[in-house]
Amino acid sequence: MDQGLDTQTGAVGVVGDRNGGPVGPASSDPPSHGRLPSWMKTSRAALAFGLALILIGGLVANTAQTNGGNIRISNVAFPTSTGSMMTGLLYVPVTATVKTPACGVVAIEGYINSVDTMDGFSIEMARRGCVVLDANQTGQGTSAPPAFLDGYGGPDALNYLANLPIVKKGDIGLIGHSMGGWASIIAAATYPKDYRSLVLVSSSTSTPGLEPIPGTATFPRNVAVVEASGSEFASLMWAVPKGTMFPESARMQALFGIKSTIEVGHVYGSVAQGTARVLYLESDIHPGLTFDPSAIQHSVAWMQSTLDGVGPLAPSNQIWLWDEIGTFLGLLGVILLLFGAGGELLKTRFFASVARRRPQNRSMRGLPWWIGALILVLVGPLTFFRFQEYGQNQFPAGSIFPESITSGVMTWAVGGALIAAVLFLIWHLTSRAPAREAFASYGLAETEGGPVDWPNIWRSFLLALSSVVVVYLGVFFFEWAWTSDVRLWIFNIKPVDLVHLKAILSYIGPFFLYFFVLSTVLFGQLRPRVNSLGKFMAANTALLTIGYVGLLAIEYGVLGATGELATSSQPLLAIVAFQFVPIFLLVGPILSYFFWKTGRVYTGAFACALLITSMIVMNTALQAPPW
Repeated sequence: MDQGLDTQTGAVGVVGDRNGGPVGPASSDPPSHGRLPSWMKTSRAALAFGLALILIGGLVANTAQTNGGNIRISNVAFPTSTGSMMTGLLYVPVTATVKTPACGVVAIEGYINSVDTMDGFSIEMARRGCVVLDANQTGQGTSAPPAFLDGYGGPDALNYLANLPIVKKGDIGLIGHSMGGWASIIAAATYPKDYRSLVLVSSSTSTPGLEPIPGTATFPRNVAVVEASGSEFASLMWAVPKGTMFPESARMQALFGIKSTIEVGHVYGSVAQGTARVLYLESDIHPGLTFDPSAIQHSVAWMQSTLDGVGPLAPSNQIWLWDEIGTFLGLLGVILLLFGAGGELLKTRFFASVARRRPQNRSMRGLPWWIGALILVLVGPLTFFRFQEYGQNQFPAGSIFPESITSGVMTWAVGGALIAAVLFLIWHLTSRAPAREAFASYGLAETEGGPVDWPNIWRSFLLALSSVVVVYLGVFFFEWAWTSDVRLWIFNIKPVDLVHLKAILSYIGPFFLYFFVLSTVLFGQLRPRVNSLGKFMAANTALLTIGYVGLLAIEYGVLGATGELATSSQPLLAIVAFQFVPIFLLVGPILSYFFWKTGRVYTGAFACALLITSMIVMNTALQAPPW
């Protein structure tokens, strides 16, 4: 009789092989019920709580997005001048009709972002009566690749909005963050009669990679520059080493038509003549301005002073943060679905055999454990910039690996996996018996030195795939029901489309290798000796996350003290590092949960490879069409 592993409590029992005999060594983990936190005692409760968060979060987000039903939001798609398709969200106030056309705003996100990044600007401008097109740049979000095509999509986004019969001709403003600012500059140069004013949010009049369009005292028309004193891109945007030096930037002074220090908050020129200029400088960083109420307040106020049809609602009156709260609840909800679905599936007859007893814990102890843990914590952050830069250089965007950022992360992951594998192998070969052949204790095999159970691995993959599919059912539902994605700031889980699916399949193999090696090291060499699943998840997650928290603390601590990043040559990757903290806050629990439940590394590694690869690919620009 197979007692197996209780898939609800995680308790260890006797597991029989196909012939009815017991397999695997006795567990050295302390006896426990392996309970989740009190609010999530069973997988069924996790499912129920996850669904509740999705519903509550969706209602909160939708109420904010639609301003209580006064704004209609829809997905739109339109062709560019070269025939590529762009997408975006169209916010239409109920007051905007063909008979009563409204003011318009084009909001464009920065590099490796999508429409959700600009939701604060979009919601607040729509609340004040403007029709807002929150557009995905070419190759970003669900806009067709390649990225950077057609002036980043800026001209075609403006042309689309300007030709809607519900938008008043010429009464349009442009708001662009980072590269979206460049897209807005190109749009203004392409269609000079279709817009009236522009806000550059941590952006500039420089357009790297394209024919430069310098800013002058008369072009673009009526410009507000909203900048961050801690901007990582001060040199790229305004040719000064520090954000605090923006008022002294010769490039910005040329835009303002002066040769002296710019006075922050002072309006230069004339709105009526189209020469108005103003600089707002916030105590923030480059990506932070899209999540900054003050930056949104300045943008709204500028549009109120330069467009005709913007409502008088005070710029400080903002509700967009409720949208962020709702989407965050949705994010937590879909993540809970993974654990709930995994636990429930393990109770089924088909997947019950995947739940094996947790193997004997032969991980390191004492000082060797601390040394091993320190190496694990440091390897990823210490190789973070070098390996990613190498990968982007060695794997230029093409049909197989179409995203340079993802290719860099892939190279970093594979490089880290190789380093970890070599160190783990040295430890394995030099350890005293029986650890020398203790593949079972690593969560790789069924018995000491025994063969790998391939049917079990196959079912582990199906378990992981099924659990991740449930997550994406929640994601697709959230998008279908409320035209929104689940997220926290720039960290989100987006619905997967067929174009991106090809890219995911290209990258998933190397990422699986990384998570497989990481799991083997974590649970074979560094497995904590704790008696509950909650402590197990917390300990492993802390190990995986603390290094990236430290990396950010160093980079941005130096930025705060000196005005420049510690690694000033890598501003983009420093920003990318922000997402590694929530990624590992997710990876740690997933790997830990499935190891605790199955006694093997495979299900967790498969689940992370499927989910994390999809998330990275969907949140990065496609610089070439996938195969």
